[in-house]
Amino acid sequence: MMKATDLMVECLENEGVQYIFGIPGEENIDFVHSLASSDQIQFVAVRHEQGAAFMADVYGRLTGKAGVCLATLGPGATNLLTGIGDANLDHAPVVAITGQAGLERMHKESHQYIDVVAMFKPVTKWSIQVKRPETIPEIVRKAFKLAEMEKPGAVHIELPEDMAADDIDKKALPKTELPRTVPSAESMKKALELIAASKKPFIIAGNGVIRQQASKELQAFVESLKAPVAHTFMAKGVLPPDHPLNMYTVGLQMKDYVLCGIHEADLIIAVGYDFVEYLPIYWNENDPKPIIHLDTLPAEVDEHYPVAAELVGDIQSALGYLTEHHKGAKEWMPGGELHQKLKQELAQINEEASIHLEDGGVRIKLKTVLDEVSKIASDNTIVISDVGAHKLWIARNYQPTLPNRVVISNGFASMGIAVPGAIGAKIACPDDPVICITGDGGFLMNGVEIETAKRLGIAFTILLLNDSKYGLIDWKLKNRFDASYGVEFENPDFVRFAESFGIVGMRVSHVTELETALKKALSMKEIVLVEIPVDSEENLKLSQHLGKLVCRQ
Repeated sequence: MMKATDLMVECLENEGVQYIFGIPGEENIDFVHSLASSDQIQFVAVRHEQGAAFMADVYGRLTGKAGVCLATLGPGATNLLTGIGDANLDHAPVVAITGQAGLERMHKESHQYIDVVAMFKPVTKWSIQVKRPETIPEIVRKAFKLAEMEKPGAVHIELPEDMAADDIDKKALPKTELPRTVPSAESMKKALELIAASKKPFIIAGNGVIRQQASKELQAFVESLKAPVAHTFMAKGVLPPDHPLNMYTVGLQMKDYVLCGIHEADLIIAVGYDFVEYLPIYWNENDPKPIIHLDTLPAEVDEHYPVAAELVGDIQSALGYLTEHHKGAKEWMPGGELHQKLKQELAQINEEASIHLEDGGVRIKLKTVLDEVSKIASDNTIVISDVGAHKLWIARNYQPTLPNRVVISNGFASMGIAVPGAIGAKIACPDDPVICITGDGGFLMNGVEIETAKRLGIAFTILLLNDSKYGLIDWKLKNRFDASYGVEFENPDFVRFAESFGIVGMRVSHVTELETALKKALSMKEIVLVEIPVDSEENLKLSQHLGKLVCRQ
């Protein structure tokens, strides 16, 4: 016999859990006490439950194993929601555990009681309350299976406090490997017929290629077919940036030049593509191209996504089969020297590195910051992007050399992910350098998690881009209404803020100091915050520049 929460911890150990991010509370106190006896699981106490969910989110993305976060009932549970929604829409495996009031008071108005299970249902794959403690082994096993199976996402388990201390005679269920399936022979034949009949196939690689670790198979297929490929924000690194068939990133809602290649194509091969990344209406609206859909699940129904062949199953296996059996390379590239034009655009937009203000100050351009990061960062460096004006530049311009080295909150676009995400990344990949890039708006939402990182003894670099406003919304307001409102604010002294947490703070005041500051920060084996005054006005110029799309065949 053992206490119910001891059994739950045993089940979590059986699933291979090593870290749980969260905040203890009265209603989960038995669970926390049980965790204290675990030699395998480290409980990471955080400063806000949203930070716990983001840490679990990024940990899950980078490892493929479910990250676990913990909160109590009521406000603790509601604080988890943003990070859980982010994980679910971006298909990161996460298991959230919350406490709850006892069953004896759930039928009436009661202190801190709300229906948390119902609240979590829209943002999870499964949300369940433990109603009988003997079901804990089944519930935990099912939770991890659902969280990690394609497409991964978030799962929620609620444990009421009145059964947490119950004695129970059960054991953890054996952990089983997830099955791997392959597309049917009929669907493979149809896909090969479509490829054979096409003259200009174009490949769009999505997040599923990263999740299924199919980058090598994708590259082999691309090189065998000799067809151009573009990747979504969340599939960066699936091809080396200097690959001659790499058309770089697709995903901006404004009309980017890569669309010229898609419009010229006569067949789209979508590999691991998630609709949440970039809706088909943005790239396949007029004269829709037929689609070969290759993914772990059937295609979403969309009038702009006309599926001609549906290959459902393991992406590695399916790409290998297509590479081996398709007949002949296509040997085509989009007209108008598109590839060269894309390379030039990525290299030359905003040739001036900074702008000079009327008061004598200087603001550095976002692209300049990314150029310096690209020059200095090693191949295995993980870049965590917060949400803001800088996200657009990271999504379009920053091209890593390896897959799964850039984490962008895309489907939910959650501000505040960068600092807790960097903690999750560093715990997942302790030997890899981590750079978190955040704006002043997003940083102050969860910047207090610096204390968590400091306590854990981990090291990463924070690039804090300061423009004293919500730059992305400022850009959108000016782009639509030619005026802005309600986006400006004042900031603290960020260097002193950093130093108050016992970490190193630096301030770059001129573009000539940028390279030296970044090199110094990345060489230090501790948390370093580098404040950089930036110009977010260039987003407006970028949108005007790209919005006038002219495809020259």
